[in-house]
Amino acid sequence: MERLQSAIAKARASRQELAGAPATPAAVSAPVPETVAEAWGELREIPISDELLIDNRIVSVGKGSEAIEFDKLRTRVLQRMQGKGWTRLAITSPGPSCGKSTIALNLGFGLARQEGARVMVIELDMRRPSFRKILNIQQGFDFSRSLAGVAAPQDHLFRPRPNLAIGMTARVSESAELLQSGVLADSIDQLQARYQPTIMIFDLPPFKVSDDTMSFMDKTDSVMIIAAAGQTSIEDLDECERELAGQTEVLGVVLNKCRHQGADSQYYYYG
Repeated sequence: MERLQSAIAKARASRQELAGAPATPAAVSAPVPETVAEAWGELREIPISDELLIDNRIVSVGKGSEAIEFDKLRTRVLQRMQGKGWTRLAITSPGPSCGKSTIALNLGFGLARQEGARVMVIELDMRRPSFRKILNIQQGFDFSRSLAGVAAPQDHLFRPRPNLAIGMTARVSESAELLQSGVLADSIDQLQARYQPTIMIFDLPPFKVSDDTMSFMDKTDSVMIIAAAGQTSIEDLDECERELAGQTEVLGVVLNKCRHQGADSQYYYYG
């Protein structure tokens, strides 16, 4: 833990030096636990039934035919990211209603089925958050407060599975400014040091609706783009991929909402 904290402090100082900015205030946090297991053990457990998840299209919780394509996707993602030494994956789409939040959660729950994995899924679509509705969570979690450095992360993360932590947010009026901030960058560094996840998945807003997604690209290792069949135009997809490729590594494109095809054709991936 101490070695990671030292590395984070150096990364923070480097960002401030490059930006020519004064030091940003540190995010609020509790004393660092002795072990990663203790850190995960602090997080509140909120079980969510497989039935509820499947009803809300989170089908990766099981091992049936509906989960197969997500199992393939998680394997490709892990192979590519571990081969590069990456841990942070952003997910976005060219426009709205492409199903990116559902895919982010499916990927998170699917990865959590792998023994030894530690998975975090963080909602950063703070203009139109949807995790609360999808997961049917009534508790007042708002992880944007932790990202802004005014609350400890363990106060707003919860675990629906022992090795899966989710941070869901409320609406934030100045979301782009928060996503650009050094405080948010420090908060994410602290998350990585404290919980040492195998992978962190960030659900971002659609690319074309605001500058939120571009604001976050310097804080992730890679990005996955979700396109919707019959909805996303080739021009919008090309623009999104081109712009994001100038900021980070594009891990691949997933084609979602493929109707009138067999189950094996519902999702496509290339890297």
